[in-house]
Amino acid sequence: MNNIEILEVSFDKIKSYIQQNDDTNMPVIKFKTPSELKKLIDFPIGDKAVSQNEFLELIDQYLTYSVKTGNKQFLNQLYSGFNFPAFIGEVFTVLANTSMYTYEVAPVATMIESEMIDLMNRYTGYSAGDGTFVSGGSNANLVAMFSARNSLLPEIRFNGYDAGQNLVAFVNEHAHYSFETAANILGLGSKNVRKVKADEFGRIIPSELEKEITNSLNRNEIPFFVVATCATTLLGAYDPIDEMSEICRKFKVWLHADGSFGGSLILSKKHRHLMRGIEKTDSFAWNPHKLMNIPLICSVLLVKKNGTLQHNITDINADYIFHDSDQIEDLGKKSIQCGRRVDAVKLWFAWKYFGLEGYQKRIDNLIDMAMYAEQKVNGHSQLELVASRQSFSVCFRYIPKSESNLNAFNLGLREALRKAEKSIVNYGFIGKTLTIRLVTTNGELSHTDIDLFFNNLLTEASLLEK
Repeated sequence: MNNIEILEVSFDKIKSYIQQNDDTNMPVIKFKTPSELKKLIDFPIGDKAVSQNEFLELIDQYLTYSVKTGNKQFLNQLYSGFNFPAFIGEVFTVLANTSMYTYEVAPVATMIESEMIDLMNRYTGYSAGDGTFVSGGSNANLVAMFSARNSLLPEIRFNGYDAGQNLVAFVNEHAHYSFETAANILGLGSKNVRKVKADEFGRIIPSELEKEITNSLNRNEIPFFVVATCATTLLGAYDPIDEMSEICRKFKVWLHADGSFGGSLILSKKHRHLMRGIEKTDSFAWNPHKLMNIPLICSVLLVKKNGTLQHNITDINADYIFHDSDQIEDLGKKSIQCGRRVDAVKLWFAWKYFGLEGYQKRIDNLIDMAMYAEQKVNGHSQLELVASRQSFSVCFRYIPKSESNLNAFNLGLREALRKAEKSIVNYGFIGKTLTIRLVTTNGELSHTDIDLFFNNLLTEASLLEK
């Protein structure tokens, strides 16, 4: 069997896998413990090559025992779903196998990425904006903080950061941990990321933000970076950007919008009011691999002013790679990466396939499905909302008839559901209360899929109560 024949067999496996995503009878996972997987799959690399049949068997095993994130009962993470045109884009991106640093080696991809950045800036309201694709939302948040720091204190690029400069950042108390990591990487120290009190819905309280900034100034610190979270990880809460922008303008502080989870809501005419004021921010992290169902990784950092990234972050002369000989600026000049995957192409294929209106409908459907799931919870006597639904997340728990330890029961219920291979959903804590978190992130979800999830959950709950 030659490589072409192996490829043909592999394509048959791909077709079968895609079909299984739409089969409600297929398990979302064939659950195995680590020790069981070690017995089933030959993980170690041997001195000699495996046979072609063994190679094909490894492909089968990988697909068989991996979580099927395209299955509509995968409601666990902030990404899910199978996006056919984006998958095709990914395949051909890998086939072409180039990098994004210069037009010379990636002419079509350079034009595509530039078009995607322009389109996303138009949605954001950055009329003279810029941006780059990065390796995830955490990286986008890091680069935004990096740019804000160097914008305020440009000499840091050459002289390094002095802890005596006392730079501090401010985030929602429910913000993603990546900002503390970014502060650590940049030498600012994670303790200088101050967590601002949120309201009962998980949204940052503007008056608390202003108070924290004022207190910081009184301590002779330098507030330089404020984050508005566009959908918190657990509650899906959107911070009030409009009010935060007024505070940041007053104190001349960089305002970054972290839309790593919920940034794609900007595509919806019906619901984008949750991001009112986004055009007043200085930067915006947007992950199409979340709500737009683009295969991982597909993340973008947008900035309000063109030239910001190159001036604040790179600003280097590397004529051994950047020649500027084709009447277009090489994209590598504004990235902290040199070698960089071509992630824009799969987004372009998907957006071309669905169109602007098609993607708007997909995003609206996600909210509709979350609202429907909320109704299912409210309509059942033994289900209880733990927090008000804000967007795509529905946080709830099951109330057993006799069990007193609700946290333990609901954790057991979640695990039973996962190991029964029927549905996968996540959990977290709101205060001391454990909540099951259902997220509607698959653009092709329907009422039938939500009904099936609750049927599966209630069946497992009944078994646990016996």
